[in-house]
Amino acid sequence: MTHFLVAQLRFARSEFCRCLTNVSACEALVRFGRMNCLSWIIGHLANQEHRYWVQFAQDQTLFSALNELVGSGKPASTPPLGEMWTVWQAVTTQADGYLGRLTEEQLETRFLRDGQPLPETIGTMLLRNIYHYWFHTGEAHAIRQLLGHTDLPQFVGSMTDATYRKP
Repeated sequence: MTHFLVAQLRFARSEFCRCLTNVSACEALVRFGRMNCLSWIIGHLANQEHRYWVQFAQDQTLFSALNELVGSGKPASTPPLGEMWTVWQAVTTQADGYLGRLTEEQLETRFLRDGQPLPETIGTMLLRNIYHYWFHTGEAHAIRQLLGHTDLPQFVGSMTDATYRKP
């Protein structure tokens, strides 16, 4: 059975996607002040999942240049929307193979990097990933409002696939 926190990550992803429904390729490149554009946000979230659930967890690299393009602290960029959705889909699909097998015990362990344990447990990294989605979903809503979109989701969607259950 899929761990409760993995179900929550999948729900956060689905709400992120719902927030970005009907954004055009041109709109996704618009930057307001120092805010990043919507396509960057998609790539940025893919980058975190790539690092955590593909590189650290599976010792694989699907997109070697992703961090340079959309990583934290890197120069602002406006990558194409279609390209970022393709990357996001490939990364989350690869990540799900690992995430679907996570156990409660594994969540309390740490990945190794260069032979040393990372500072956060896998469970904490999973929580950080979930919260990161919610942060950028809010930011994406703000950007869409600045773009003049008026038909935005008003509240969290159906939680049928993410109901509470005891871990």
